[in-house]
Amino acid sequence: MPQPPVAPLPSPRVLTRPMAMELLTPDAAVPIETTVGYTSRDPHALSIVFHLLEDDPVVWRVDREMVLTGALTATGAGEVHLRPAPGGRLLLRLGPSGHCATVRCDQDGLARLVRDTLALVPQGTEESHIDWQPLLASLRS
Repeated sequence: MPQPPVAPLPSPRVLTRPMAMELLTPDAAVPIETTVGYTSRDPHALSIVFHLLEDDPVVWRVDREMVLTGALTATGAGEVHLRPAPGGRLLLRLGPSGHCATVRCDQDGLARLVRDTLALVPQGTEESHIDWQPLLASLRS
């Protein structure tokens, strides 16, 4: 049976920005080099890459809507939780309860990046940027 034609995907759009963050420990706030990225092929999420002293960086995916909500009030699900902090900061709790890391970053800087992603892929248009073909092919086999 012939397949209906598939609308072409828009060209991929990508943003990456270095961002200063701090790992909060009981004794200190330790600066961490990070890069926050976005690709329209995964239009709902930001990737936060923590460049640690280990061989491989650690990457967390964070919902872009959650970042905007977390700038105003505590929010989160599963292993990602965000909440505003004093001094224009945002706290990210990453990992399972009891074994998590708390990271602090500039709330305005992260929110500005999310707004830039919304200019690339407006709310409500995300699904038109996802390549569904691999999923559909796996369902047919």
